[in-house]
Amino acid sequence: MSIWWSLCLRRDAASVPLARRLFLGTMETAGVDPEVCHDLSVALTEACANAVEHGGGTPGAHGPEEFRVTAYLDGERCRIEVADSGPGFAPRSASAHGPHGPHGPLGRRAPADAESGRGLGLIAHLADHVQVRTGPGRGSVVSFDRLLTWRDGAPLAAV
Repeated sequence: MSIWWSLCLRRDAASVPLARRLFLGTMETAGVDPEVCHDLSVALTEACANAVEHGGGTPGAHGPEEFRVTAYLDGERCRIEVADSGPGFAPRSASAHGPHGPHGPLGRRAPADAESGRGLGLIAHLADHVQVRTGPGRGSVVSFDRLLTWRDGAPLAAV
Protein backbone atom coordinates (compact mmCIF):
# COMPACT_ATOMS: atom_id res chain seq x y z
CA MET A 1 0.00 0.00 0.00
CA SER A 2 1.28 3.42 -0.93
CA ILE A 3 -0.25 6.84 -0.31
CA TRP A 4 1.33 10.21 -0.95
CA TRP A 5 0.15 13.78 -0.92
CA SER A 6 1.75 17.17 -1.38
CA LEU A 7 0.57 20.60 -0.29
CA CYS A 8 1.80 24.03 -1.30
CA LEU A 9 0.99 26.30 1.64
CA ARG A 10 1.31 30.00 2.40
CA ARG A 11 4.06 30.96 4.83
CA ASP A 12 1.49 31.81 7.44
CA ALA A 13 1.04 30.46 10.97
CA ALA A 14 -2.45 29.18 10.05
CA SER A 15 -0.86 26.75 7.56
CA VAL A 16 0.86 24.77 10.32
CA PRO A 17 -2.26 23.32 12.01
CA LEU A 18 -3.83 22.77 8.57
CA ALA A 19 -0.89 20.59 7.49
CA ARG A 20 -0.97 18.76 10.82
CA ARG A 21 -4.73 18.04 10.65
CA LEU A 22 -4.52 16.75 7.06
CA PHE A 23 -1.59 14.53 8.00
CA LEU A 24 -3.30 13.17 11.12
CA GLY A 25 -6.50 12.50 9.20
CA THR A 26 -4.62 10.50 6.57
CA MET A 27 -2.66 8.51 9.14
CA GLU A 28 -5.69 7.77 11.33
CA THR A 29 -7.80 6.74 8.33
CA ALA A 30 -5.04 4.38 7.16
CA GLY A 31 -4.95 2.81 10.63
CA VAL A 32 -1.52 3.88 11.83
CA ASP A 33 -0.92 3.46 15.57
CA PRO A 34 -1.99 6.65 17.44
CA GLU A 35 1.40 7.05 19.18
CA VAL A 36 3.24 7.02 15.86
CA CYS A 37 0.67 9.46 14.42
CA HIS A 38 1.23 11.81 17.35
CA ASP A 39 5.04 11.66 17.17
CA LEU A 40 5.15 12.30 13.43
CA SER A 41 2.56 15.08 13.66
CA VAL A 42 4.68 16.87 16.28
CA ALA A 43 7.75 16.51 14.04
CA LEU A 44 5.73 17.82 11.07
CA THR A 45 4.53 20.76 13.16
CA GLU A 46 8.12 21.68 14.06
CA ALA A 47 9.30 21.46 10.44
CA CYS A 48 6.37 23.55 9.20
CA ALA A 49 6.88 26.15 11.94
CA ASN A 50 10.52 26.48 10.87
CA ALA A 51 9.48 26.94 7.22
CA VAL A 52 6.94 29.61 8.20
CA GLU A 53 9.40 31.47 10.42
CA HIS A 54 12.60 31.16 8.38
CA GLY A 55 11.60 30.01 4.90
CA GLY A 56 11.04 33.17 2.90
CA GLY A 57 12.92 35.98 1.29
CA THR A 58 14.62 34.19 -1.60
CA PRO A 59 12.62 33.15 -4.65
CA GLY A 60 13.20 29.51 -5.56
CA ALA A 61 11.24 26.46 -6.65
CA HIS A 62 8.25 27.91 -4.83
CA GLY A 63 7.54 31.56 -4.23
CA PRO A 64 9.03 33.17 -1.12
CA GLU A 65 5.63 33.23 0.55
CA GLU A 66 5.04 29.49 0.15
CA PHE A 67 6.40 26.21 1.43
CA ARG A 68 5.69 22.64 0.43
CA VAL A 69 4.81 19.61 2.56
CA THR A 70 4.93 16.13 1.05
CA ALA A 71 4.10 12.93 2.91
CA TYR A 72 4.65 9.38 1.65
CA LEU A 73 3.28 6.23 3.25
CA ASP A 74 5.03 3.42 1.47
CA GLY A 75 4.71 -0.06 2.88
CA GLU A 76 5.68 0.16 6.52
CA ARG A 77 7.44 3.53 6.39
CA CYS A 78 6.29 7.14 6.41
CA ARG A 79 8.51 9.86 4.94
CA ILE A 80 7.78 13.57 5.29
CA GLU A 81 9.49 16.46 3.49
CA VAL A 82 9.05 20.14 4.24
CA ALA A 83 10.68 22.45 1.68
CA ASP A 84 10.98 26.23 1.65
CA SER A 85 12.66 28.82 -0.53
CA GLY A 86 14.32 30.79 2.25
CA PRO A 87 17.92 31.89 2.53
CA GLY A 88 19.08 28.52 3.88
CA PHE A 89 21.23 28.06 6.94
CA ALA A 90 24.36 26.29 8.12
CA PRO A 91 23.12 23.14 9.88
CA ARG A 92 25.29 21.65 12.60
CA SER A 93 25.15 18.39 10.63
CA ALA A 94 23.79 17.74 7.16
CA SER A 95 21.98 14.58 8.19
CA ALA A 96 21.08 12.54 11.20
CA HIS A 97 20.52 8.82 11.49
CA GLY A 98 19.55 8.10 15.06
CA PRO A 99 21.31 9.43 18.15
CA HIS A 100 24.92 10.51 17.73
CA GLY A 101 26.67 11.52 20.92
CA PRO A 102 25.41 13.23 24.04
CA HIS A 103 23.82 16.19 22.30
CA GLY A 104 21.77 14.36 19.70
CA PRO A 105 22.25 14.03 15.97
CA LEU A 106 22.08 17.66 14.94
CA GLY A 107 24.73 19.11 17.22
CA ARG A 108 24.55 21.10 20.42
CA ARG A 109 21.33 21.29 22.36
CA ALA A 110 19.62 24.63 22.72
CA PRO A 111 19.60 25.84 26.34
CA ALA A 112 16.56 24.62 28.30
CA ASP A 113 15.23 28.17 28.63
CA ALA A 114 15.73 29.07 24.94
CA GLU A 115 12.59 30.13 23.09
CA SER A 116 13.80 28.65 19.81
CA GLY A 117 16.44 26.35 18.36
CA ARG A 118 15.11 23.00 19.53
CA GLY A 119 12.95 22.02 16.54
CA LEU A 120 15.45 19.97 14.51
CA GLY A 121 16.57 18.14 17.64
CA LEU A 122 12.96 17.30 18.48
CA ILE A 123 12.35 16.06 14.94
CA ALA A 124 15.45 13.86 15.21
CA HIS A 125 14.18 12.46 18.51
CA LEU A 126 10.74 11.59 17.08
CA ALA A 127 11.86 10.15 13.71
CA ASP A 128 14.10 7.25 12.72
CA HIS A 129 16.12 9.25 10.17
CA VAL A 130 16.43 12.97 9.47
CA GLN A 131 18.11 14.73 6.58
CA VAL A 132 18.52 18.47 6.14
CA ARG A 133 19.48 19.87 2.74
CA THR A 134 20.13 23.58 2.73
CA GLY A 135 22.36 26.24 1.36
CA PRO A 136 22.53 29.96 0.81
CA GLY A 137 19.91 30.94 -1.75
CA ARG A 138 18.69 27.34 -2.17
CA GLY A 139 16.15 27.16 0.60
CA SER A 140 15.91 24.22 2.96
CA VAL A 141 14.41 20.76 2.82
CA VAL A 142 13.89 18.85 6.05
CA SER A 143 13.13 15.17 5.39
CA PHE A 144 12.39 12.59 8.06
CA ASP A 145 10.94 9.13 8.20
CA ARG A 146 9.76 6.53 10.64
CA LEU A 147 8.79 2.88 10.59
CA LEU A 148 5.02 2.54 11.03
CA THR A 149 3.08 0.34 13.40
CA TRP A 150 -0.60 -0.28 12.87
CA ARG A 151 -3.77 -0.55 14.93
CA ASP A 152 -5.41 -3.96 15.03
CA GLY A 153 -7.70 -4.31 12.02
CA ALA A 154 -6.20 -1.25 10.28
CA PRO A 155 -7.90 -0.89 6.88
CA LEU A 156 -4.75 0.03 4.93
CA ALA A 157 -2.04 -1.76 6.94
CA ALA A 158 0.99 -2.88 5.01
CA VAL A 159 0.89 -6.56 4.14
